[in-house]
Amino acid sequence: MLKRFMMVLCGVFLSATVFAQSALRVSAIPDEAPTELQRKFAPLGKYLEQQIGMKVEFIAVTDYAAVVEGLASNKLDLAWLGGFTFVQARLRTGNAIPIAQREEDQAFTSKFIANAASGIKGLADLKGKNFSFGSVSSTSGHLMPRYFLQQQKLNPEKDFRRFAFSSAHDATALQVESGKVEAGVLNASVWDRLVQEKKVDTGKVKVIWTTPPYFDYNWTVRGNLDPAIVKKLTDAFLKLDPKVRLHKDILDLQRATRFIATSPENYKGIEQAARSAGLLKSVAEQGLASRP
Repeated sequence: MLKRFMMVLCGVFLSATVFAQSALRVSAIPDEAPTELQRKFAPLGKYLEQQIGMKVEFIAVTDYAAVVEGLASNKLDLAWLGGFTFVQARLRTGNAIPIAQREEDQAFTSKFIANAASGIKGLADLKGKNFSFGSVSSTSGHLMPRYFLQQQKLNPEKDFRRFAFSSAHDATALQVESGKVEAGVLNASVWDRLVQEKKVDTGKVKVIWTTPPYFDYNWTVRGNLDPAIVKKLTDAFLKLDPKVRLHKDILDLQRATRFIATSPENYKGIEQAARSAGLLKSVAEQGLASRP
């Protein structure tokens, strides 16, 4: 009787597992407008469905923390993260796995921009000015810019007249263009897109400084996702070929020349910068367990 009960229980468990994996749940940090994120992901989602043989659902979130918690609580399977968000997810979950990054993410940069009428010509001129970062958890819109400001002996809390967080890179550019703030910082990829699509007036906004390069974005899976699915996802990203028209359309939307393999070690510099800037609590303070 006990044996029969255990067999039934096992069957229920397996059925629940299969049901839970009937769809791949995907999200992304909201570093751009929701409509832009949906537009960028749509063809990639269809491609991934074909490659892994499973329905793919994109789940929009309102803030960066929700993506981290989604991975930690098994409510998300795959997420597009910035370098800093990945570090947070790795510490929060202990086993989040980065599977692919754009080739460009090996040497990512941020652009400090200023309203042309502000008279700001370089970082030193930011003293006493109003400034806009992106999201507080953004690698390219806050963490690394703050870190590099620190290297230049500039402290936003002490040296800026006021600073705030716009929540997204494109929002930062619009705030600077409108004069709501005199200067701000955003990631180079979004800046290039805004200029290319003429969504920012370069007569009103100018780049005053570009940061040194650092590792940034990646696609990350929760650590307990089925290894077979992880392999299919990894292979799917790595075989995107710009010589194939459909693949090139996907890569263009992702602002990528191609995807390459990545590893947690690539983001040690981001973690060190976060600790140096005082933006990352220790594992002990968070009450979390970190595993290599």
